[in-house]
Amino acid sequence: MSDDTRPFVAVPLKAAAIEEGELVTTTLPNGTKLCLGRHQGALFAVKDECPHAEFPLSEGTLYPSGELECCWHGARFDCRTGAVRGGPTDLPLVRFEIEDRDGSLWARRAI
Repeated sequence: MSDDTRPFVAVPLKAAAIEEGELVTTTLPNGTKLCLGRHQGALFAVKDECPHAEFPLSEGTLYPSGELECCWHGARFDCRTGAVRGGPTDLPLVRFEIEDRDGSLWARRAI
């Protein structure tokens, strides 16, 4: 268990609302927009903004390989790590830790 004391915040979306291979968007209480998805059964969350041109990633595509593609300019990222898999950017995604607590989702920015 981590000794990280940063609090998780409630996500206004239920885990059941996220289907395998689907991308959804939601907004945290502080106004941060998240793109959430489910890949191989695991939930992931990233800031809903492509680092290349700030387009919503939730409007993109999640491929079976786990690559998340921005539909505007085609930048690709690993949905689990946020690492760049294809340009036009070299900046990784802002990731969030996501927890499913009895169907309710909680998130905090990953460090």
